[in-house]
Amino acid sequence: MVYISHAEVAEYLDEIARENLPTREIAFTGGEPFMNPDMLAILETCLARGFNVLVLSNAMRPMQRHNDALLALRKVYDDKLTLRVSLDYYTQQIHEQERGPNSWNRGIAGLKWLSNNGFSIAVAGRHLGSESDADARRGYAELFADENIKIDTDDMERLVLFPEMDASADIAEITTECWGILDVKPTSIMCASSRMVVKHKGAEKPTVAACTLLPYEAEFDMGQALKEASRPVKLNHPHCARFCVLGGASCSA
Repeated sequence: MVYISHAEVAEYLDEIARENLPTREIAFTGGEPFMNPDMLAILETCLARGFNVLVLSNAMRPMQRHNDALLALRKVYDDKLTLRVSLDYYTQQIHEQERGPNSWNRGIAGLKWLSNNGFSIAVAGRHLGSESDADARRGYAELFADENIKIDTDDMERLVLFPEMDASADIAEITTECWGILDVKPTSIMCASSRMVVKHKGAEKPTVAACTLLPYEAEFDMGQALKEASRPVKLNHPHCARFCVLGGASCSA
């Protein structure tokens, strides 16, 4: 497995400072970010430089082995660090269809530990195509109440529900007329203000991609520097419509 290193992250943070980029938040996803042996050092550096930090985790053993270090970061940086836990659904059966057997109890235990210790937390889940957003939020609310997990399910930033990503389903093509029809601002779409730095297997250096959904699509590879990648993105992938424009989802905290 290839992980981005602390030194490589520091280079991008240096570029942000050097180019005076308006970056406020640094987010980490995977796989599981806590599998990266440099992860705690990376978090410390990003927080020490004044960024809000979001970590997308499954809250299982890779995270839990860093409990003491995470408590130390929380003591210093408080709500500057947010952990968003992936809980694919509010029932064990459907969650484990996505995450595998024995993932539910371990993930719930990690989420409860974060809640009990006062971390800034969120949950990333989904609603099935057959249910409304409100129905899904009620299901998660019942789960959190039963488990004494302190998350306001009416807060869209604390319970982030993504649409189902069925790559085989047809999706409408996005045109410039869609912004007015949908009453959506182009500046609200993730790639208008965010970029993903990814370290591909076998690559000597990380590269910058348009967003977290398209790290392996060559046409959305935007070079090695953030400044080079600070240019418009064409919304010509089905995920652009399904997830962002029509789905209204965002990976930011």
